[in-house]
Amino acid sequence: MTKTALITGATGGIGRAFTAELHRRGYQVIITGRSTEKLTELSQTVTDGAAQIVAADLGTQDGISTLVDVIRSNSLDILINNAGFGTHGAFAELDIDRELEEATVNMTALMATTHEALQSMTARRTGAIVNIASVAGFQPIPYMATYGASKAFVERFTLAVGVEARKSGVLVTCVNPGPVDTEFFDVVGSSAVKIGRAMSPEQIVASAMTAVDKRRSRVVAPRTFHAVEALTRVLPAPLVARATSIISGR
Repeated sequence: MTKTALITGATGGIGRAFTAELHRRGYQVIITGRSTEKLTELSQTVTDGAAQIVAADLGTQDGISTLVDVIRSNSLDILINNAGFGTHGAFAELDIDRELEEATVNMTALMATTHEALQSMTARRTGAIVNIASVAGFQPIPYMATYGASKAFVERFTLAVGVEARKSGVLVTCVNPGPVDTEFFDVVGSSAVKIGRAMSPEQIVASAMTAVDKRRSRVVAPRTFHAVEALTRVLPAPLVARATSIISGR
């Protein structure tokens, strides 16, 4: 029996890599994003037109409702919550509507899709949900306050829900990538926070799928960022925030 996967933010680097990998594994893939044109290109190029496309803007309630309906109508075996974006600048000077949209995409949409997918998965006692967070959530990030906070939420939310779902045989796992070679920083409008050597989207997807295969609830990639996480836990949070601002604010 063919398994079904749904990927949000599919046309970006990591989403595109997930699409290729899950198609390679034999999944019927449902790909979502804002642009029908980009989704069509992705389906044709990566899956020979086999992927089902769903255009939905997850920064809006209508878009979230559209995707929830799709999940409700399909028996998903795996959900990849990859959609998200970041902004850069002093919070008081940023467009608040854009910040609220960022919070909606990064958190609200992820909550809604996770909730809907869990209804079916827990009833069937099988399935996996992969939520993409970020090492940016390990510490406060001045000049990227909304993004860092939203990714901290994604990890805490995912780990908590994962414990709840475990008794039903459903895996909910959180992936925390470091810098990835995607268009993320072009969207953000700053390369100031680009620290260290970037991994490829394919490397992130390989780490995520290994976690799914081995039933792991958390991934940090590359693993060297475990040291960063450990450091932020022992230093005073205000000091960490000030140190991070030197990098993210320049």
